Amino acid sequence: MAAALVEASPPEMATLAEALVVLVRDVSAMREFTGATGALRLECVRLVRNVSLLSHLLEEIQDSAGNAGAACVASSSSSSSSSSSSSRAACPVSCLADLLFAVEAVKRFLQLVCGSVSDFAWKNIALQLQYVTWQLEKVLRNLPYDFFGISDEVQEEVELVLSQLRRATEKIGALNIKVFSEIYCIQLHAHGKEYKHLSSSLSGCFQIDNASYDYHDFRDIFVLVTQINFKSKCDADQMQCNVAESPKTTRPSGPLRAIVTDTNPILEAKMKEDTCSNHIAIPEDFRCPITLELMRDPVIVSTGQTYERSSIQRWIDCGNQTCPKTQQKLQNLTLTPNYVLRSLIMQWCETHNVEQPCRISGKLRKCNGSFMEVCGDQTTIDALVHKLSSSSNEERKSAVADIRSLAKRNSGNRILIAEAGAIPTLVDLLSDSDPKIQEHAVTSILNLSIYDNNKEIIMLAGAIDPIIQVLQTGSMEARENAAAAIFSLSVIDENKITIGSIPGAIEALVELLNFGSSRGKKDAATALFNLCVYQGNKARAIRVGILTPLLKMLKDSSSYCMVDEVLTILSVLVSHREGKVAIAKACIIPLLIDLLRTGQPRSKENAAAILLALCKKDGENLACVGRLGAFIPLTELARSGTNRAKRKASSLLEHLRKLHML
Repeated sequence: MAAALVEASPPEMATLAEALVVLVRDVSAMREFTGATGALRLECVRLVRNVSLLSHLLEEIQDSAGNAGAACVASSSSSSSSSSSSSRAACPVSCLADLLFAVEAVKRFLQLVCGSVSDFAWKNIALQLQYVTWQLEKVLRNLPYDFFGISDEVQEEVELVLSQLRRATEKIGALNIKVFSEIYCIQLHAHGKEYKHLSSSLSGCFQIDNASYDYHDFRDIFVLVTQINFKSKCDADQMQCNVAESPKTTRPSGPLRAIVTDTNPILEAKMKEDTCSNHIAIPEDFRCPITLELMRDPVIVSTGQTYERSSIQRWIDCGNQTCPKTQQKLQNLTLTPNYVLRSLIMQWCETHNVEQPCRISGKLRKCNGSFMEVCGDQTTIDALVHKLSSSSNEERKSAVADIRSLAKRNSGNRILIAEAGAIPTLVDLLSDSDPKIQEHAVTSILNLSIYDNNKEIIMLAGAIDPIIQVLQTGSMEARENAAAAIFSLSVIDENKITIGSIPGAIEALVELLNFGSSRGKKDAATALFNLCVYQGNKARAIRVGILTPLLKMLKDSSSYCMVDEVLTILSVLVSHREGKVAIAKACIIPLLIDLLRTGQPRSKENAAAILLALCKKDGENLACVGRLGAFIPLTELARSGTNRAKRKASSLLEHLRKLHML
C-alpha cells in the first residue's frame, strides 16, 4: 500500500521506480476487455494508452533514481522539523509511492473490466473509472519533474496525458471530486492496525451539513473505491467493515446521492435502465444486447445474433472478433440488415405511440444529444462494404474504388461508411497483393479520416503500421496518399506521439521527401511538419536525416515551389536543441540570408524567424549571420516586411548591434 511505502527510506526510490516501470508495462499490455462493450471499452483503451505514455517518464526517473535518492536524503535531513503534510508534498519518494498507488488502482480496475461485469452495475463501474482517472491526474500533477531532471520531450508527453485526464475529470463535477479527495486521504493514511480510527475519520470528513450527506451512500461509494485501491482482500474487507460500522442517518436527498448517478456522459447510455418515455416496457427482442436500448438499425452478425449497427460496429472497431452475446468467433465481419425486425420495431412503436427510433441514414445523434442530418445511400454502402470481403479480386477492387469515391464526396458518406463497418476491412486491404486495391484502400482511409470521429476508429483498427508499409513499398500515388493520411491522423496531438514512435514512420516520410514526386514531397512535408510539432519527433527526424532533402530543396531552383514547406519544417526543428545545432552545422544560414534578399514575403518572414531562433543565446551563429551581410536585408525587412517579419528582423538587428558593441 502507498501509505507504507511513503515511509520508505530514500534508497527505496530506485525500487519504486523499477516497480512502476514493470507495472506500466503490465497495464500497457492489457488489451482484451472481454467484459466491456461499446463506450466502456473505448474508455478503457484510452486509459491504457494514457498509462503507456508514461513509460518514458518512468525510464528517466529510473535512470536518475540514484542521484534523486541522495538528494532526497539531503532534503529530508534539512527539513526534519517541517510538518508531515509539507514533507510529503516535497518528498519525491512519497510522490513515487503515490504514483505507484494510483497505477496499481488503474490496473485493478482494468482487471475488473477484463472479467465479466455482469455482477456490477454499470454506474458502479463508471464511478470507479471516474475515481482512477481523477487519482492518476492528481498524482501526476504533483510529481516533482525538475527534481528528477525530466527532459522537455518527456514532459511534453506527460502534459499531453494530463490534458487528457483533465478533460475527463472536468466532467466529474466538484462534489464528486470533493468526495473522492476525502476518500483518497482516508485510504492513503489508513494502514497497519489503524482501521479502528477510520469511523471517526469518516465522521469528521462529513460534518459540514449533516442534513445534506447520506452515510449509507458514502459507504457504498467507499466500498466501490476500496475494491480498486487495495490489492489485499484482507485490507479491503477490514476497511469496508469499519465503514459499515459507521453511524447511519436518515436517507435525505442530499447532494452526495448524486455521485452515484453523476456518471460519465459517454457511458450514460450504457448504464441506465431503459424504458420508453411513457414507461412501456420494451420487448427484449427489440433491445440491443450491448446497450439494452431500442434498436434503430438492427443488423445480424455471422453467429446469427442481432445488434444495433453502431454498437456492434464500435465493438468490432475496437479489435474484437467475437460475438458479444455468445462469445463465438465471428467468421466474418459482415453486418446484414435485419429488415424483418426493423419492420416489427416500427410497428410496435406505432401501436404503442412511441417515438420511432431514428435510423442512421437519416439522422445521427451527436454527443450533446442533438441530431445532425446524414445524407447517403445506406443500402448501397452496406452492399459495397459486404463486397470488400469478397473472394473475387475484381469484386474487391471495384468495391474499394467505389468506397474511395463515396468517401471523397461528403461527410454523410464518411459517417455511413464507418458505421457500416468498412474501416477494419479497409485496413486489411492495405496489405492486399494487388497494388491498385492497396492504393484505393489507403485513399479511402484518407478520405474517411477527414471526418474527425473516424480518426480514432482508424487508429484503434491498427491502421498505422500497414499505412507505413504502403508508404514504404506502394505505388507512388499510394505512397502520396499514405503520407496525406498520416498528416490527417496526426492532427490529433495524441496521434503525433503514437505515429512518431512507430519504427520506420518518420524514415519513410523523409524518404518520400527526398525521392518522391512533386506532390509526394508536398504530402511528406506536411506530414513531417505536423509530426514535428511534438518535441520528441524533432530529434527523431534530425537523426534520420531530414535536413538532407531540406537543404537540397533550398539549393535547387527547380524546387522553388517547396520553399515555404521547407521553411515551416525548419521553423519547428530549430526550437529543439539538437535541431538548432544540426541546422547550423548543415550550412543553412547562408541560404536563409539569401532568402532575406530574394524570397517572397512569406519566405522572408520565416527565414528571419529561423535566423532569430538560431542566434538566440548563440554568439557563434550570431557572428556568422553578421559576417554574411545580413544587416542590409534585415534592415529592409524591418522597414517593409509583414508585421511578423518586422518584429523578427528588428529583434535580430538588436542582437547584432549588441554584438558589435561588445
